Amino acid sequence: MGKGFKTFLSEIPQNIFAGFVVSLIALPLGFGLALASGAPPISGVIAAIVGGTVVAILGGSNVTITGPGNGLVVVLLAAITTLGAGDMHQGYLYTLAAIVISGIIMIILGFLRMGALGDYFPSSAIQGMLAAIGIGIFAKQFHVMLGNLNAKGSIINLLIQVPEAIINFIKTPDTSVLYAGLVGIISLLIMIFYSKIRNKYFQLIPAPMWIVVLSIGMYYYYDLFSTDVYPIDKALLINLPNDVLSSFAFPNFSKAYSFEFINAVIAITLIASIESLLSIKAVDKLDTLKRRSNVNKDIRALGLATVISAFLGGLNVVTVIARSSVNVNNKGSNRSANFFHATFLVIFILLFATELRKIPLPALAAILVYTGYKLASPENIRKVFKIGKEQLIIFFVTLLTTIATSLITGILAGIFITFIIHVFINKNLMLFIRNLLKPNVLMFKEDEKYYVSVKNFSSFLNYTKLKSKLDQIPENEEAIIDFSLCDFIDHSVMENLNNYAETFKRKGGHFEVIGLDGYKTGSEHPFALRKNIPVQSEENTDSNSLTKRQKSLQNICNELKWNYDALPKEAVTEIPHFGYFKTRQISKVSNILSNENCTLFDVEFSEGELIAKQIIKVTMMYIDIAKYTPEFTLDKEGIFEYIYHFAGFKDIDIENHPDFSKRFYLSGKNASEIKKFFTDELVLFFESNKYYHIEGNQKGLLVIGRERLAGIKEIKTLADFGVRLKKIICVENI
Repeated sequence: MGKGFKTFLSEIPQNIFAGFVVSLIALPLGFGLALASGAPPISGVIAAIVGGTVVAILGGSNVTITGPGNGLVVVLLAAITTLGAGDMHQGYLYTLAAIVISGIIMIILGFLRMGALGDYFPSSAIQGMLAAIGIGIFAKQFHVMLGNLNAKGSIINLLIQVPEAIINFIKTPDTSVLYAGLVGIISLLIMIFYSKIRNKYFQLIPAPMWIVVLSIGMYYYYDLFSTDVYPIDKALLINLPNDVLSSFAFPNFSKAYSFEFINAVIAITLIASIESLLSIKAVDKLDTLKRRSNVNKDIRALGLATVISAFLGGLNVVTVIARSSVNVNNKGSNRSANFFHATFLVIFILLFATELRKIPLPALAAILVYTGYKLASPENIRKVFKIGKEQLIIFFVTLLTTIATSLITGILAGIFITFIIHVFINKNLMLFIRNLLKPNVLMFKEDEKYYVSVKNFSSFLNYTKLKSKLDQIPENEEAIIDFSLCDFIDHSVMENLNNYAETFKRKGGHFEVIGLDGYKTGSEHPFALRKNIPVQSEENTDSNSLTKRQKSLQNICNELKWNYDALPKEAVTEIPHFGYFKTRQISKVSNILSNENCTLFDVEFSEGELIAKQIIKVTMMYIDIAKYTPEFTLDKEGIFEYIYHFAGFKDIDIENHPDFSKRFYLSGKNASEIKKFFTDELVLFFESNKYYHIEGNQKGLLVIGRERLAGIKEIKTLADFGVRLKKIICVENI
C-alpha cells in the first residue's frame, strides 16, 4: 500500500500535464457537443467537470477520461426538440430530467453487474449505429460551419440541403456569415491537416485548441490592431452566461410520465451505456500497465456523475475514447489525470470566460463535422466489408434504419438482421432456439493450463457465457479455447477473442484458439464468422485460406524440416487397425505433420449411434517402428477412459521396475513379448516423461494425449516425445 501511494505521488506531475493537454481538447469539444445537442454551451463543460471529478474518485477504470460524448448528440437533440415542442429552452429542462433518470438507471445497472450488456450488441450493428451518429452530427453541423444557424429538418433533409448550403454560402451578401463560414472552413482544414504537420512545437497544442486560439486571436486583431469592426455577428459567437456560477439550470420532471419522456430516457441510457462500454474496453487496450477496468464500478460512477451533472444543468457523463487516447499518449497513468482535466476546465471557465465568448460557433462546428466524418468515413465501411459481405448488410441496415427512424429502432434492427443472417447462413433456426439456453461452455484446468470447450454455437446471443469463463482465467497463464464441437461462431465473438489474445500477450500469458480448421468463412479476415462446413475443394487449402493454427503448424514443420498437409487426398490407413478405433468410426483426418517415421494428425471420429452418437476430434501421433511390435496398451494407472474395450486384461508388471508398475497400467495379449519389448531404457523413458496413452500394434505405435485437439505448444511437445521415443526403440534394436 505504501509503495502504491509513493508511486501515485511520483506520477502526479505527469498526470497534471496529461490532464492539462486533455482539457485543451475537452473545452472546445464540450462547447461544441452541447451546441450540437441543442443545449447551452456551458452544459457540455459542466458534464466534463463533474465527470472528471466524480469518476476520478469513484470509478473503476484507470486512464479513461469522462465528459459529454459524440454518440449522445443526435439523441439529446431529438429529445430537446421533441419534449420542448419547439421551445428549445423548455425542452432542455425536460431533457435534463430524462438525463437524471438515465443516470439513476445506470447506477442500478452497475449494481446489478450489467456491464456485460454491451456484449449482446453485434459488432457490425454497433459500427452502423456509430456511423449513423456521425452522419447525424455531420448533417447538422455542416450548415453551422458555414454560418447558417437556421437549417432545420431531419438528417436526410439536412444532407440533401448540403449542396444548396454551399451555393448559398458562396453567393451570400452577408459579410458576417461569409467571415464566420471562412473561420469554419479554415478550422476544418486545421482538423484535417493537423496530423500531417510534423513540427514538435506545433504538435504541443491539440488541433481543437489551435482553433480556439486562432479564433480568439482574430477577435483581438480587429479589436486592437484593425480600424475595421469585427465582422462576425454576436449571434454567431458562443453565448456564455455572465455569471457562470449562478446560472445553473434545474431539471423539469413534469413530463416524466409521457411516452416521449420515457422514450428519451431509454434512448439516452442505451447510447450512454454502449458508448461508455465500448470506450472502456478500447482504452484498456491502450493502458501501458496492462490493467483491466472494473466495468460495473465505472458504470455506477458514470451514473452518479450523470445525475449530479444534470441537476447542475449539464449533459450526460460518458467515457470518451478520443480524449482518453490523448491522456494515455501524454503519459496519464491513473484516474488523477481525469481529475486534473476537470480542474483545468474550472480554471478556464472562471478566469477566461470573457475570451471564450469570442469563439465563433462555426469554429466549434468544424470540429464536430470532422468528428462526424471520422465516425462514418468510407474507411470504416471498407473495414466492415473486408470482414464479410454479410457484415456490410448488417452495417447498412442499422445505419439506414437509425437515420430514418431513431437510434433505438436502428440498433434493434441491427440485432434482428444479424440473427436472420445467422439463421440463413446456417439454414437451421433450431440450432439457435434449441441451444440458446443450454450451458455450452465447459472450462477446466489441466497440466497448469486452462482449457475451454465451446459447443453448438457462439454468437452475440450467448457470448456472455464464454466471456464469464474467460474472465476467470489469469491473463499471465496459458489458455486454450476449443471450438471443434461448435457449429457456428459469429464475427462479434471472433473480434472479442482477438482482444483477449492481445491482453494475454501483453501480460505474459498465452491465449490460443483451436478447432477452427475446416470451417468455412466469408472472407480471409481473422474476424470473419465461421461455419462448420468441411472444406472439400483443394483450392481452399492454399496458404491464404489456412487458419492461424494451421499456419502455426506449417511453421512448426518448417522448423523441424517435416512435411505438412492440411487436407490429405489419401486416407491414413494405419490407424483404423488400432484397438482404440475398434468401436469408433473415423470420418476425417487432417493437419498431418510427418517425417520418415512420425506422423501427427487431427482425427475426427464418432462413437455411439443414433441419439447417443457423439462427434469427437483428437490430435494423436503414429510412430512407424518398422519391425514387429507386440499389441499392448499403456496408460496412467487408474485412468480407464481409453482402455475400457480391453476390459478383462491383467496389468502386466515389468520386473525390477515396481515404480513403473504402480504408475502405469500395461495390458496386452502376449505378456512375454510385451515384457521383452519394455527394456530398461524404454521404461526409464516413460517414467521420466509426460504421460500419454500409447498403443502398440504390429509395426507401429499410436500416441494420444488428451481426448481433444491439441494446442500448438502441446503439438511441439508431442512431436519431440515421438522423435525421442522412436530413437530409443531403434537404438535398442541395433
